[in-house]
Amino acid sequence: MVDIAFGPGRDPRPASGTSAAYLAMVRRRRMYGGILLVLFVVLMASGFDLAQGRNAGGFLQGLPRVLEFPAEVLAEAWEKRANLPGLVLAHVPALVETLNIAAVSTLLGGMIAMALALLATRGLARWPRLTTLFRRMMDAFRAIPEIVIALMLIYILGGGPVPAVAAIALHTAGALGKLFSEVAENADLKPVEGLSSTGATWGQQMWLGVIPQVAPNWLSYALMRFEINVRASAILGFVGSGGIGYDLKIAMQWGMGRYDEVVAIFLLLFLAIVAIDRLSDHARHRLVKG
Repeated sequence: MVDIAFGPGRDPRPASGTSAAYLAMVRRRRMYGGILLVLFVVLMASGFDLAQGRNAGGFLQGLPRVLEFPAEVLAEAWEKRANLPGLVLAHVPALVETLNIAAVSTLLGGMIAMALALLATRGLARWPRLTTLFRRMMDAFRAIPEIVIALMLIYILGGGPVPAVAAIALHTAGALGKLFSEVAENADLKPVEGLSSTGATWGQQMWLGVIPQVAPNWLSYALMRFEINVRASAILGFVGSGGIGYDLKIAMQWGMGRYDEVVAIFLLLFLAIVAIDRLSDHARHRLVKG
Protein backbone atom coordinates (compact mmCIF):
# COMPACT_ATOMS: atom_id res chain seq x y z
CA MET A 1 0.00 0.00 0.00
CA VAL A 2 1.28 3.44 -0.95
CA ASP A 3 1.82 5.87 1.90
CA ILE A 4 0.02 9.04 0.72
CA ALA A 5 1.73 11.14 3.40
CA PHE A 6 5.03 10.87 1.58
CA GLY A 7 3.69 10.65 -1.98
CA PRO A 8 3.90 7.74 -4.40
CA GLY A 9 7.23 6.00 -4.58
CA ARG A 10 8.76 7.88 -1.61
CA ASP A 11 10.34 5.85 1.15
CA PRO A 12 9.97 7.58 4.59
CA ARG A 13 12.75 5.48 6.04
CA PRO A 14 16.15 7.16 6.39
CA ALA A 15 18.82 6.20 3.87
CA SER A 16 21.25 3.52 4.88
CA GLY A 17 24.83 4.35 5.76
CA THR A 18 26.12 3.17 2.38
CA SER A 19 23.53 5.21 0.46
CA ALA A 20 24.24 8.31 2.54
CA ALA A 21 27.97 7.96 1.95
CA TYR A 22 27.42 7.54 -1.79
CA LEU A 23 25.17 10.62 -1.97
CA ALA A 24 27.72 12.63 0.00
CA MET A 25 30.47 11.53 -2.40
CA VAL A 26 28.34 12.55 -5.40
CA ARG A 27 27.69 15.96 -3.86
CA ARG A 28 31.40 16.47 -3.20
CA ARG A 29 32.27 15.54 -6.76
CA ARG A 30 29.69 17.96 -8.11
CA MET A 31 30.99 20.70 -5.84
CA TYR A 32 34.61 20.09 -6.88
CA GLY A 33 33.54 19.94 -10.53
CA GLY A 34 31.73 23.25 -10.22
CA ILE A 35 34.73 24.87 -8.52
CA LEU A 36 37.07 23.62 -11.25
CA LEU A 37 34.70 24.85 -13.96
CA VAL A 38 34.48 28.31 -12.41
CA LEU A 39 38.28 28.40 -11.98
CA PHE A 40 38.76 27.36 -15.62
CA VAL A 41 36.39 30.06 -16.88
CA VAL A 42 38.10 32.72 -14.75
CA LEU A 43 41.56 31.70 -15.97
CA MET A 44 40.42 31.66 -19.59
CA ALA A 45 38.80 35.08 -19.29
CA SER A 46 41.78 36.63 -17.52
CA GLY A 47 44.24 35.04 -19.94
CA PHE A 48 42.28 36.28 -22.95
CA ASP A 49 42.07 39.78 -21.45
CA LEU A 50 45.83 39.81 -20.80
CA ALA A 51 46.64 38.57 -24.30
CA GLN A 52 44.24 41.09 -25.82
CA GLY A 53 45.93 43.90 -23.90
CA ARG A 54 49.43 42.90 -25.03
CA ASN A 55 48.50 42.10 -28.61
CA ALA A 56 49.46 44.60 -31.29
CA GLY A 57 45.94 44.48 -32.71
CA GLY A 58 42.58 43.33 -31.48
CA PHE A 59 41.97 39.61 -31.74
CA LEU A 60 38.30 39.90 -32.58
CA GLN A 61 38.97 42.69 -35.08
CA GLY A 62 41.62 40.61 -36.85
CA LEU A 63 39.68 37.35 -36.78
CA PRO A 64 37.99 37.92 -40.19
CA ARG A 65 41.47 38.22 -41.78
CA VAL A 66 42.82 34.96 -40.37
CA LEU A 67 42.50 33.15 -43.72
CA GLU A 68 44.10 35.87 -45.85
CA PHE A 69 47.69 34.61 -45.53
CA PRO A 70 46.90 30.91 -46.16
CA ALA A 71 44.78 31.95 -49.16
CA GLU A 72 47.67 33.99 -50.55
CA VAL A 73 50.11 31.09 -50.09
CA LEU A 74 47.78 28.55 -51.70
CA ALA A 75 46.93 30.86 -54.58
CA GLU A 76 50.59 31.32 -55.51
CA ALA A 77 51.28 27.59 -55.08
CA TRP A 78 48.35 26.79 -57.37
CA GLU A 79 49.70 29.13 -60.04
CA LYS A 80 53.08 27.36 -59.85
CA ARG A 81 51.69 23.86 -59.24
CA ALA A 82 53.87 22.46 -62.02
CA ASN A 83 56.92 23.16 -59.83
CA LEU A 84 55.63 21.24 -56.80
CA PRO A 85 56.89 17.71 -57.73
CA GLY A 86 60.41 19.00 -58.36
CA LEU A 87 60.41 21.03 -55.13
CA VAL A 88 59.20 18.04 -53.14
CA LEU A 89 62.03 15.89 -54.48
CA ALA A 90 64.55 18.67 -53.86
CA HIS A 91 63.71 18.74 -50.13
CA VAL A 92 63.79 14.97 -49.56
CA PRO A 93 67.41 15.12 -48.25
CA ALA A 94 66.35 17.70 -45.65
CA LEU A 95 63.48 15.43 -44.63
CA VAL A 96 65.91 12.52 -44.26
CA GLU A 97 68.07 14.69 -41.98
CA THR A 98 65.00 15.52 -39.89
CA LEU A 99 64.09 11.84 -39.61
CA ASN A 100 67.67 11.02 -38.61
CA ILE A 101 67.57 13.65 -35.87
CA ALA A 102 64.29 12.22 -34.58
CA ALA A 103 65.50 8.61 -34.73
CA VAL A 104 68.84 9.21 -33.01
CA SER A 105 67.31 11.41 -30.31
CA THR A 106 64.57 8.83 -29.68
CA LEU A 107 67.16 6.05 -29.38
CA LEU A 108 69.41 8.00 -27.01
CA GLY A 109 66.52 9.34 -24.97
CA GLY A 110 64.95 5.89 -24.77
CA MET A 111 68.15 4.31 -23.45
CA ILE A 112 68.48 7.01 -20.79
CA ALA A 113 64.79 6.61 -19.95
CA MET A 114 65.19 2.85 -19.46
CA ALA A 115 67.97 3.34 -16.91
CA LEU A 116 66.17 6.15 -15.08
CA ALA A 117 62.88 4.24 -15.02
CA LEU A 118 64.40 1.13 -13.43
CA LEU A 119 66.33 3.22 -10.93
CA ALA A 120 63.22 5.22 -10.02
CA THR A 121 60.71 2.35 -9.76
CA ARG A 122 59.73 1.32 -6.27
CA GLY A 123 60.49 -2.33 -5.61
CA LEU A 124 63.03 -2.52 -8.45
CA ALA A 125 65.42 0.34 -7.72
CA ARG A 126 69.09 -0.48 -7.25
CA TRP A 127 69.35 2.25 -4.59
CA PRO A 128 65.88 2.70 -3.04
CA ARG A 129 66.89 5.85 -1.15
CA LEU A 130 67.74 7.58 -4.44
CA THR A 131 64.44 6.91 -6.22
CA THR A 132 63.23 10.43 -5.42
CA LEU A 133 66.40 11.91 -6.94
CA PHE A 134 65.95 9.99 -10.19
CA ARG A 135 62.27 10.96 -10.35
CA ARG A 136 63.13 14.63 -9.95
CA MET A 137 65.73 14.27 -12.70
CA MET A 138 63.03 13.02 -15.06
CA ASP A 139 60.77 15.89 -13.98
CA ALA A 140 63.54 18.37 -14.77
CA PHE A 141 64.12 16.87 -18.23
CA ARG A 142 60.39 17.11 -19.00
CA ALA A 143 59.98 20.61 -17.58
CA ILE A 144 62.46 22.33 -19.93
CA PRO A 145 61.13 22.66 -23.51
CA GLU A 146 63.27 21.29 -26.32
CA ILE A 147 63.59 24.67 -27.97
CA VAL A 148 65.08 26.22 -24.82
CA ILE A 149 67.71 23.47 -24.56
CA ALA A 150 68.44 23.74 -28.28
CA LEU A 151 68.95 27.52 -28.08
CA MET A 152 71.42 27.12 -25.23
CA LEU A 153 73.33 24.39 -27.05
CA ILE A 154 73.36 26.35 -30.31
CA TYR A 155 74.99 29.22 -28.42
CA ILE A 156 77.68 26.80 -27.18
CA LEU A 157 78.09 24.40 -30.13
CA GLY A 158 76.81 26.44 -33.05
CA GLY A 159 74.05 25.54 -35.47
CA GLY A 160 73.51 22.04 -36.80
CA PRO A 161 71.79 18.78 -35.93
CA VAL A 162 73.85 18.01 -32.79
CA PRO A 163 72.07 20.58 -30.55
CA ALA A 164 68.70 19.33 -31.82
CA VAL A 165 69.59 15.71 -31.06
CA ALA A 166 70.77 16.56 -27.54
CA ALA A 167 67.74 18.76 -26.79
CA ILE A 168 65.17 16.25 -28.02
CA ALA A 169 66.99 13.32 -26.38
CA LEU A 170 66.92 14.99 -22.94
CA HIS A 171 63.22 15.80 -23.19
CA THR A 172 62.52 12.30 -24.48
CA ALA A 173 64.39 10.79 -21.54
CA GLY A 174 62.17 12.65 -19.10
CA ALA A 175 58.92 11.87 -20.89
CA LEU A 176 59.62 8.21 -21.63
CA GLY A 177 61.22 7.68 -18.22
CA LYS A 178 57.93 8.58 -16.54
CA LEU A 179 55.95 6.21 -18.80
CA PHE A 180 58.50 3.42 -18.51
CA SER A 181 58.50 3.68 -14.73
CA GLU A 182 54.70 3.40 -14.56
CA VAL A 183 54.81 0.26 -16.70
CA ALA A 184 57.63 -1.26 -14.64
CA GLU A 185 55.69 -0.71 -11.41
CA ASN A 186 53.07 -3.18 -12.67
CA ALA A 187 55.61 -5.89 -13.50
CA ASP A 188 55.41 -9.23 -11.70
CA LEU A 189 58.17 -9.44 -9.08
CA LYS A 190 58.23 -13.23 -8.84
CA PRO A 191 60.83 -13.66 -11.63
CA VAL A 192 62.98 -11.02 -9.95
CA GLU A 193 62.72 -12.78 -6.61
CA GLY A 194 63.60 -16.10 -8.23
CA LEU A 195 66.67 -14.65 -9.93
CA SER A 196 67.70 -12.95 -6.70
CA SER A 197 67.55 -16.26 -4.85
CA THR A 198 70.02 -17.75 -7.34
CA GLY A 199 72.53 -14.96 -6.73
CA ALA A 200 71.86 -12.93 -9.91
CA THR A 201 73.08 -9.35 -9.97
CA TRP A 202 70.68 -6.41 -10.14
CA GLY A 203 71.40 -5.95 -13.84
CA GLN A 204 70.67 -9.62 -14.53
CA GLN A 205 67.44 -9.41 -12.55
CA MET A 206 66.28 -6.43 -14.60
CA TRP A 207 67.40 -7.87 -17.95
CA LEU A 208 65.94 -11.35 -17.45
CA GLY A 209 63.08 -10.72 -15.03
CA VAL A 210 61.65 -7.29 -15.87
CA ILE A 211 62.61 -6.29 -19.42
CA PRO A 212 60.80 -9.25 -21.09
CA GLN A 213 57.58 -8.24 -19.30
CA VAL A 214 57.67 -4.53 -20.11
CA ALA A 215 59.37 -4.59 -23.53
CA PRO A 216 56.16 -4.52 -25.67
CA ASN A 217 54.74 -1.50 -23.84
CA TRP A 218 58.10 0.24 -23.74
CA LEU A 219 58.57 -0.20 -27.49
CA SER A 220 55.03 1.04 -28.08
CA TYR A 221 55.70 4.21 -26.10
CA ALA A 222 59.05 4.68 -27.87
CA LEU A 223 57.37 4.51 -31.29
CA MET A 224 54.77 7.01 -30.20
CA ARG A 225 57.54 9.30 -28.98
CA PHE A 226 59.33 8.95 -32.32
CA GLU A 227 56.29 10.49 -34.03
CA ILE A 228 56.41 13.41 -31.60
CA ASN A 229 60.15 13.84 -32.12
CA VAL A 230 59.72 14.11 -35.90
CA ARG A 231 57.53 17.15 -35.35
CA ALA A 232 59.89 18.51 -32.70
CA SER A 233 62.95 18.18 -34.97
CA ALA A 234 61.09 20.03 -37.74
CA ILE A 235 60.22 22.85 -35.31
CA LEU A 236 63.79 23.10 -34.04
CA GLY A 237 64.90 23.73 -37.61
CA PHE A 238 63.45 27.22 -37.21
CA VAL A 239 66.17 28.06 -34.66
CA GLY A 240 69.00 26.81 -36.86
CA SER A 241 69.16 23.12 -35.98
CA GLY A 242 69.06 21.90 -39.56
CA GLY A 243 66.62 19.61 -41.28
CA ILE A 244 63.48 20.43 -43.19
CA GLY A 245 62.42 23.00 -40.61
CA TYR A 246 65.38 25.19 -41.54
CA ASP A 247 64.42 25.03 -45.23
CA LEU A 248 60.86 25.98 -44.32
CA LYS A 249 62.10 28.96 -42.30
CA ILE A 250 64.21 30.24 -45.23
CA ALA A 251 61.33 29.82 -47.68
CA MET A 252 58.90 31.69 -45.44
CA GLN A 253 61.38 34.50 -44.83
CA TRP A 254 61.60 35.15 -48.56
CA GLY A 255 57.84 35.58 -48.66
CA MET A 256 56.05 36.07 -51.95
CA GLY A 257 57.69 34.36 -54.86
CA ARG A 258 58.60 31.23 -52.86
CA TYR A 259 55.25 30.26 -51.42
CA ASP A 260 55.18 27.28 -53.77
CA GLU A 261 58.28 26.00 -51.96
CA VAL A 262 56.53 26.51 -48.60
CA VAL A 263 53.58 24.42 -49.76
CA ALA A 264 55.90 21.73 -51.14
CA ILE A 265 57.72 21.46 -47.79
CA PHE A 266 54.47 21.32 -45.85
CA LEU A 267 53.15 18.66 -48.21
CA LEU A 268 56.31 16.56 -47.87
CA LEU A 269 56.33 16.86 -44.08
CA PHE A 270 52.63 16.03 -43.88
CA LEU A 271 53.01 12.91 -46.01
CA ALA A 272 56.01 11.78 -43.98
CA ILE A 273 54.19 12.22 -40.66
CA VAL A 274 51.11 10.38 -41.96
CA ALA A 275 53.28 7.48 -43.17
CA ILE A 276 55.17 7.29 -39.87
CA ASP A 277 51.91 7.48 -37.93
CA ARG A 278 50.38 4.60 -39.87
CA LEU A 279 53.49 2.42 -39.64
CA SER A 280 53.99 3.05 -35.94
CA ASP A 281 50.30 2.41 -35.21
CA HIS A 282 50.60 -0.95 -36.97
CA ALA A 283 53.84 -1.77 -35.12
CA ARG A 284 52.38 -0.78 -31.73
CA HIS A 285 49.33 -2.91 -32.36
CA ARG A 286 51.49 -5.92 -33.22
CA LEU A 287 53.68 -5.38 -30.16
CA VAL A 288 50.87 -4.98 -27.64
CA LYS A 289 48.19 -7.26 -29.07
CA GLY A 290 50.51 -9.84 -30.61
